[in-house]
Amino acid sequence: MSSDLHPTLDPTKMGLGRSIAVLTSGGDAQGMNAAVRATVRVGLYTGAKVYFVHEGYQGLVDGGDNIRLATWESVSMMLQLGGTVIGSARCKDFRAREGRRKAACNLVKLGITNLCVIGGDGSLTGADAFRSEWSGLLGDLVTAGSISEAEAKQSSHLNIVGMVGSIDNDFCGTDMTIGTDSALHRIIEVVDAITTTAQSHQRTFILEVMGRHCGYLALVSALSCGADWVFIPEMPPDDGWEDHLCRRLADQRARGSRLNVIIVAEGAMSRDGQPITSDQIKELVTDRLGFDTRTTVLGHVQRGGTPSAFDRILGSRMGVEAVMALLEATPDTPACVVSLSGNQAVRLPLMECVQVTKDVTAAMAEGRFEDALKLRGTSFENNWKTYKMLAHINPPDVKSNINVAIMNIGAPCAGMNAAVRSAVRIGIIQGHTMLAVHDGFDGLAHGQVEPITWTSVTGWTGKGGSMLGTKRSLPGKMLKEISQNIAKFNIHALVIIGGFEAFVGGLELVQAREKYEEMCIPMVVIPATVSNNVPGSDFSIGADTALNTITATCDRIKQSAAGTKRRVFIVETMGGYCGYLATMAGLAAGADAAYIYEDKFNIKDLELNVEHLVEKMKTTVKRGLILRNENSNANYTTDFIFNLYSEEGKGIFDCRKNVLGHMQQGGTPTPFDRNFGTKMGAKTVLWLTDKLKECYRHGRIFANTPDSACVLGMRKRALTFQPLTELKADTDLEHRIPKTQWWLKIRPIMKILAKYDIKLDTSEHTDMEHVINKRGDLGK
Repeated sequence: MSSDLHPTLDPTKMGLGRSIAVLTSGGDAQGMNAAVRATVRVGLYTGAKVYFVHEGYQGLVDGGDNIRLATWESVSMMLQLGGTVIGSARCKDFRAREGRRKAACNLVKLGITNLCVIGGDGSLTGADAFRSEWSGLLGDLVTAGSISEAEAKQSSHLNIVGMVGSIDNDFCGTDMTIGTDSALHRIIEVVDAITTTAQSHQRTFILEVMGRHCGYLALVSALSCGADWVFIPEMPPDDGWEDHLCRRLADQRARGSRLNVIIVAEGAMSRDGQPITSDQIKELVTDRLGFDTRTTVLGHVQRGGTPSAFDRILGSRMGVEAVMALLEATPDTPACVVSLSGNQAVRLPLMECVQVTKDVTAAMAEGRFEDALKLRGTSFENNWKTYKMLAHINPPDVKSNINVAIMNIGAPCAGMNAAVRSAVRIGIIQGHTMLAVHDGFDGLAHGQVEPITWTSVTGWTGKGGSMLGTKRSLPGKMLKEISQNIAKFNIHALVIIGGFEAFVGGLELVQAREKYEEMCIPMVVIPATVSNNVPGSDFSIGADTALNTITATCDRIKQSAAGTKRRVFIVETMGGYCGYLATMAGLAAGADAAYIYEDKFNIKDLELNVEHLVEKMKTTVKRGLILRNENSNANYTTDFIFNLYSEEGKGIFDCRKNVLGHMQQGGTPTPFDRNFGTKMGAKTVLWLTDKLKECYRHGRIFANTPDSACVLGMRKRALTFQPLTELKADTDLEHRIPKTQWWLKIRPIMKILAKYDIKLDTSEHTDMEHVINKRGDLGK
C-alpha cells in the first residue's frame, strides 16, 4: 500500500468527464455478474459514464446497440445469477487489425478511453494488444476520415484493466480466478451425491472435471473429498502407475472401504505426453481388479448455477479495484490485472502474468513438471504436497512413541472434521499414536480419550458438525483433572480445533503451566467457528459454509421481495459480537445495510437507512434487504429495527423479519472449508512434530516457551503460527473479538454498492506489484 495518491481527492469526482466500458469475454464463469455490477456502480459513484459491451469483443467490433449506457438499476438482481448477463462470445473479427480498427472507432465515437475486460488469458492478451496499437488504429481512422483529428486527440490514450474470469484457475498471479470456487461447489455437490450411491454398491467412481491445462479443480476436489487418486497435467504419474493405482485401490478395499473415488482433470497426461482418459482408467480397474466401475464426466455443469458467496465477494472487490486502477492510470502505467493474494486485492502487470501462465504450458510441454508445479505458485504446490502425504497410505513400521491428542471446542461448525481427519492421518504417517478427546475440555477432564485410527476418519471431510463432540466449557475449573489425564494418557502434544473458547482455553492451559508441569507440552489452536472471531487469523474454518448458507437464504428472500414489491426484509445473522458474517453476507447478497457491533450506529443512521429505502421504492428496484448481527446493539434489537421500519414505511413499504439461527452452523462443508481444514490439520501436525523434537530433553518433553503454544492462522498471504500469549494483547476478551479486523476495510464497498453517499478512502491504494512469488495460501 502507498499513500502517494492525493488524500484530498474526492472519489465521487474522480470519474467526471470519463467513460468506462465493461465487457466479458471468452468462457463464462460464475461471479462475472458481480464484477460487472461492481464496475458499473463504482464507476457511476465516481461520476463516470459506464457502458455495457454486449457479446464480448464481437459487440465491441459490431458497435451500435451492443454498446449501451448502464444505469444503477440495470445491474440490479444480477449478483445471484450465473454466467454473464451481458453475454460473451469468441470473436474472430477482433483478431484481425480491421476488426480492432472498427472497435477503436466505436469507442472513440462514444468518448470511451477506459476498458475493463473480464475474461481468461486469451481475452486479456487481446486487450493488451489492442491498447499497444491504439495510436496506430486512431491514425488509420483519421486517414480514412472515420474520425476527426479532434476526436483522435480527445481519445489519444486507452487504459486497460483486466479481471480474470475462468473456472479453471489457470491464470498465474492470482490465488483464485472468478468462478473457480463456484465450480468447486458444483463438483463437490456431485461427489457427495455419487459417494452415497457408490457405498451402497461397493463401486469405484471415476470423475472427470474441467481444467484443460490446469489441474487446480481436480487437485482441490481430490483434497476436499479424500479421493484415492488424482490425475493432473502439471504432475503426471510415474511410469508403472497402473500397478500402483490398482494396488492402492485394492488396499483401500482390504481396509474396509466400500468405495473408491478417482478424479481426472480433462487435460491429464502421462510422462510421455499421452492423454490419460477416464475410459482408459475404467478399463484398467475393471480388467485388473474386477471392481464395479462407473465414469462421470461433469462437463459444463461446473460452469453453471449460482455463484458462491466467495465468488460474489471476489468479483465485487475486484470490480471496485479495477475502476480505481483505470481512473488512476496514466499513459505510462502498464495494463494491469486485478488479482487476489491471500485476502488482499493487488494489481499486477497484465503481460507479466500472461507470460508466467505461458511458461507453465511450455514447462509441461517440455516435460519439466517440477518447474510447472513451482510456476503455478506456492499454494498450488502446498496443495499437491498435502494430497501426496494424505494419499500415502502405508504408515511407517517405526513408531515415534509420541501421543498427540485432538479435540474440538466451542460450537460445532462445518470443516472441523476435515481438519481432524488430516491431522489424524498426517500424525499416523509420522509414526505417532493419535488420540481423540470427546466432548472438549470436559472430555479431557473426565478421561474420554481413546486412540483414533486411519480408517475411523474415513469420509470425514464431507461431514458437517463435529464427529468428536464439542462443548463450550473452559478448562479453568478442571485444570487438576486435565493435568492428571494428560499424564495418565501420556499426551505429548495437543491439537485444539474450535472458536473463541478454543483460544481462551488454550491461554488458560498456557497460564497453568506454572502450576502444572503436565501442561508443558506443545499445543496448537486451529480456528474453527462460523463467527470468524479468533485472534491471529483472517479466516476461520466454518465461516465460508455459514456465509454461503446466509447468502442462499438472502437470495430466496430477495426473490420473494421482488415478487411482492415494496417489501423490506430484516435478517438477523449469527457471529456473537463479530460482524464478519453480516458484512460479508451483505456484500454477497447485495444488502442495503448491515448493522454490526464494530461499526457503531445510532438513531440518525437508522433514520438515514429508512430514508434511503423510501427513495429506493421510487425506482424500479422495489425491495430492500437489511442484515443485523445478533449482538450489534443491546437496545436496537432486531425487533426494535423491525418495528421502526414498519412504522416509518407505512404506506410505502411493508416489513418482514427473519432470524436465521442455528441453520448457519449446519450443512455440509463448502470446498473452501474442506480444503482449508485439510491444510490446517496437516500443517499443525507437521509443526508439532518439529516442535516436539526441539522440546525433547533428557528423555522427556518439556515445552514452556511462548512459541510452543500457538494459533495457526491465515494472515494476509500465508499460514503462520503465532504464540497465544502474544495474541492476547490484540484481543477484546469481553466482546470475544480481535481488536483489529481486516474485513472492516471493505465495509464501505457494500455501502457504495447499495448507493449510499459515503466517501471511499482513496488515500491508501494498491501499488502495482510484480508477479513472481506473490501467490498467497488462500486459494491455490
